[in-house]
Amino acid sequence: MARNTKSIDDFMALDYPMNLVADEEGGYTVIFPDLPGCMTQVESLDELPEMAANARRLWIETELGAGNAIPAPSYPSDYSGKFVLRVTRMLHRSMAESAGAEGISLNQYVSTLLARGDAQARIERKLDALTERVDSLDARMRYEVTGVPEEPRGSANTTRRTLALVLAA
Repeated sequence: MARNTKSIDDFMALDYPMNLVADEEGGYTVIFPDLPGCMTQVESLDELPEMAANARRLWIETELGAGNAIPAPSYPSDYSGKFVLRVTRMLHRSMAESAGAEGISLNQYVSTLLARGDAQARIERKLDALTERVDSLDARMRYEVTGVPEEPRGSANTTRRTLALVLAA
């Protein structure tokens, strides 16, 4: 995992793009697409600058505190929405047939598959990071089995066993 050398203020000085979505019942939702899960809600546009900055600062502080890398801001001009991808003829045919069966274009079908795969990869990376943290906690704990009564000889009954978890000092 890459370590950040920038401070919170360094990241706050960057211009991250945000999406503003109007709610039918009033107010707005502010979403920072480059900062996964970073969002806030405002009742009026007057609240937007302060609430958006607060949400971004809290998100960055949380990620830095967890030792996670902070992504750089992206800009629409960085991505045209087009790239060339070579696939085998067999895969091309298979995807074209699947797109046809779903009644959508091959482009839409491939875009959906890529978006689904990207979302899954992001989730798997987060799960891997969480697994590492849990494993680290587990390594710092010791387990002791206590209060286990002896079973009477010849008893077919299963006795409940108690496991006490003791944090290592």
